[in-house]
Amino acid sequence: MLASLLNRWRGLVHPPRIQADAERSATRLELFFDLAFVLAVHQSADQLDGELSWHGAAVTAGLVTVVWWAWASSTLYANRFDTDDVIYRLSKLAQMAAVVVLAAAAPTAMGDGAWRFALGYGVLRLILVLQYLRAWRHVPDARRAIKPYLYAHSASGTLWLISVLVPYPAGYWLWAVGVALEFAAPPVAGQAGADAPLHLEHLPERFALFVILVLGESVTAVVAGLQDSEWDRGSVLAALPAFVVAVALWWMYFDISGAAAKRRLQREGPQSRLDVHDRFLFAHLPLAGGLVAVGVGLEHAITDTAGEESATGTRWTLIGGLVLYLGAAWALQALTDRWRSGALWPGLAIPAVVGTGFLVSGTLVLVLLALILVTGVIIGLTRREAGDLPTADV
Repeated sequence: MLASLLNRWRGLVHPPRIQADAERSATRLELFFDLAFVLAVHQSADQLDGELSWHGAAVTAGLVTVVWWAWASSTLYANRFDTDDVIYRLSKLAQMAAVVVLAAAAPTAMGDGAWRFALGYGVLRLILVLQYLRAWRHVPDARRAIKPYLYAHSASGTLWLISVLVPYPAGYWLWAVGVALEFAAPPVAGQAGADAPLHLEHLPERFALFVILVLGESVTAVVAGLQDSEWDRGSVLAALPAFVVAVALWWMYFDISGAAAKRRLQREGPQSRLDVHDRFLFAHLPLAGGLVAVGVGLEHAITDTAGEESATGTRWTLIGGLVLYLGAAWALQALTDRWRSGALWPGLAIPAVVGTGFLVSGTLVLVLLALILVTGVIIGLTRREAGDLPTADV
């Protein structure tokens, strides 16, 4: 009986292996895992929501960077080595529990809750290191690619856990150094790791799913804005272009910029130039940060413009978020044909958006931004249909 039970459990264990040639898509566990990160992003955005200032923006940018990288680094491991066995599932669920801590501590990460936030991130790093050690054991051909991640995550996790015991704000410097070390891992691993290619169908799918979840913050912002303003006539009028802005951002990524980047990854295959992978990866950081700022800006714009002019902080939060998003979208499009690919759109949209922030206020800001973005979507779709911008389904 015991032998039979052990044999059954052994059948649930599948050691890590390179997944680049396997047919795969996002698993239900990955989707479940993402929900915890959406909560962490939402809680991080509360810092900016409560303080529309340079300080609030800087704090939110730092927290979103940490949360995004925690997700992205876990995704890079899963993309290469996930066999969805029971050991991997348990480790992923343990990471999810650490993300819950991260999310719960995010609103007070710049105060009394800093040590909790650091503990959550440090545990995330510890579990990821254990995953890479397992891959090191079972996939010897990938060890050159694994080594930079192993060193970077170990060093970063150590610094974050030490910061629990260090007085703040000194501890924040340990956070910054730790994340900076981890950012260096993908390009270093890419130079050393031809034997550990990424799965180029799964990778853009995972990033697209994260984008759609963060985009949900903009739709939530429209709902919250209407509720907070108690359906005031002015806020209802503002909510219409605000929703159009959210729709245009979705359309732009999934049919134009993100779709063009995916086509480039698929065209070159597993042996594509390393800078293509890295640019695809890191362009999604400002894109996610921009979406967070846009969501906060839309909510405040709806409530602020209920018959009054929008506050300066609201206007520039929205403008700044759109500039970040458009710049990241340009970087993704540039994977297809260098920077000239996006010179018309989204290149020209950036000064148009900034000019809107200087020239108008109130609901008119939302109306003009919606018109600019819709125009850009039309330009992008026209280029795609003409064959000037090759894309793939995202």
